[in-house]
Amino acid sequence: MAVEMLSYIERKSPVHQLTGVTKLVCFLIWSTVAMLTYDTRVLLFLFLFSICVFIVSKVKLKEVAFVLLFILFFLMINNLAIYVFSPQEGVKIYGTSHVLVEISGRYTITIEQLFYQINVTLKYFTVIPAAILFIVTTNPSEFAASLNRIGVSYRISYAVALALRYIPDIQRDFRTIALSQQARGIDMSRKEKLPRRIKNAASIIIPLILSSLDKIEMISNAMELRGFGKNKQRTWYRARPFQKIDILTLILFTLILLVSLYVTFHDGNRFYNPFS
Repeated sequence: MAVEMLSYIERKSPVHQLTGVTKLVCFLIWSTVAMLTYDTRVLLFLFLFSICVFIVSKVKLKEVAFVLLFILFFLMINNLAIYVFSPQEGVKIYGTSHVLVEISGRYTITIEQLFYQINVTLKYFTVIPAAILFIVTTNPSEFAASLNRIGVSYRISYAVALALRYIPDIQRDFRTIALSQQARGIDMSRKEKLPRRIKNAASIIIPLILSSLDKIEMISNAMELRGFGKNKQRTWYRARPFQKIDILTLILFTLILLVSLYVTFHDGNRFYNPFS
């Protein structure tokens, strides 16, 4: 918890130079392609491209490592659940069966099932890093302005910005309360056994909730006193006009969308089948 997770990380990079609208539209395009396609060639391209964008953004891997590991853990659970509930899904999709290991009954390990679950994993590796990168490279106020520019109510946009701003606040409060509890003799270090650490960590939840509610009430009162929501429109301090790099980026992502959809659906099937 030494590093704040999912909070804005300021850097001087081409990704940070893009306006919030551009990054939002590009992320929506990226997610659409990744969700629609099961073509391995497209997913591999998107995965490699996302790595390149991550490098260009100058965001260090250690700054988002905890979140990535957390998601990787759930990805492993998801893959296990897919195999437990549908061990022959790959065989149904690709129409062939190449058995590698026979376990019991329908529980056999086939090349088709492995290939299908590799594609599912690639979809995660394509979308999740892009989502994290979008959050950590976009200033919350600028993101709110971007949402408002594309037609979202400024009240909703401001609520989203407050939620994003509140993530690091919660983490700071958690650390402060945790240190206070440790000063009172409640140990949450690795010296304690895991069940005991979990029980001790639970003692932080109630103070954290109470402090959060207190902050919410204070912010709500401050916004009400300033007449927030009275007018139909508002201006944004962080709003930025489109630049040349925004236009070029949108053109690039539109081309990626069109080419990806063509490659995916040109034969009427969104699954790439190397076994046919």
